[in-house]
Amino acid sequence: MSVHHGELSERKKLILKAIVEAHIQGGEPIGSKYITESKQLSCSSATIRNEMAELEALGYLEQPHTSAGRIPSKQGYRLYVDTLLEEYAMTAKEIAQINQLMKIKMSELDQILEKASKVASSLTNYTGFAIKPRAHAVTVTKYEAAMIDPHSFILIIVASNGAVKTRNVITEGELSERVLARLSAALNELVVGLDAGQISLPIIIALENRMSGDTVLVNTVMKSIYEVLSELDSGELKVSGLDRLLQYPEFSDAENLGELLGALERKDDILDLVSDSDGENVSVVIGSESSVKVINNSTLVFKPIRSNGRTVGAVGVIGPLRMDYARVLATLDNLGGNISYLLSEPHTSKGEDHDG
Repeated sequence: MSVHHGELSERKKLILKAIVEAHIQGGEPIGSKYITESKQLSCSSATIRNEMAELEALGYLEQPHTSAGRIPSKQGYRLYVDTLLEEYAMTAKEIAQINQLMKIKMSELDQILEKASKVASSLTNYTGFAIKPRAHAVTVTKYEAAMIDPHSFILIIVASNGAVKTRNVITEGELSERVLARLSAALNELVVGLDAGQISLPIIIALENRMSGDTVLVNTVMKSIYEVLSELDSGELKVSGLDRLLQYPEFSDAENLGELLGALERKDDILDLVSDSDGENVSVVIGSESSVKVINNSTLVFKPIRSNGRTVGAVGVIGPLRMDYARVLATLDNLGGNISYLLSEPHTSKGEDHDG
């Protein structure tokens, strides 16, 4: 049974909010006695028990079989995040830690993301991650070949996302500068502007014809090109603070923890989840809302990092369902927003403004 969030009475919302926050804090099921004694609502224990029973019937609370208290369901956490969450005020120490990241002279996005994942983990006490999303359908804008010796050359590949990759290509037959020049011209005429899926057999045959039927050379070069395009499209996942998961009883089950660590190790599922997201706001993926089965009992929160109008990465955390959502959302919003600002324009004096 489900109900639209707006149909819940204010009292039910207050009770649900109190239960979620108490469960986040202590991890134990919450009973009506706690709500009564906390004096958050001026109504009887019997009234609170009835309201809690109704919230359970509506799917917002669950009752562990070993306890008389209730815990929030995934639906309960979703309602809390969407409508009941109070804004978290970051401390001066937390803001200073983020500002410290902004002062570091880092020219490479990879370096910034790696540091960001560590800061996210440190500030929230959950496992931090940073993602360089999949660059869907990367193409090559230019090919160059530079001879090393008669049996090897360097293939220089300039990608549409600005990356420059090189491959050392070893050949069976002897090479000449003239052959390499012809190869570069053929690649730039026939293969530029195509992603890996668009490089068809007719194009490879045309390339072989241009290279006087040298099938071995063409196959060797195409293997290198496929490798580079695959590498550029694969995305990256950097993880920090894995050991922090061990602090939470939810991850004490070795099998559940192993599955989660496996998903982080494989990276593909989480990369897909983040790479396919739209918008600029912090995203909260609670348990089974995710297509990644192994985070069924976890929450994944991330903020896209944007530079000059496009998403270039994301920073986030993964932790238990009873996550300190207010703190996590404020931290990631601040951290991701600052990195986006840092990347979008050259700010030579950035960071100096925050020394006070």
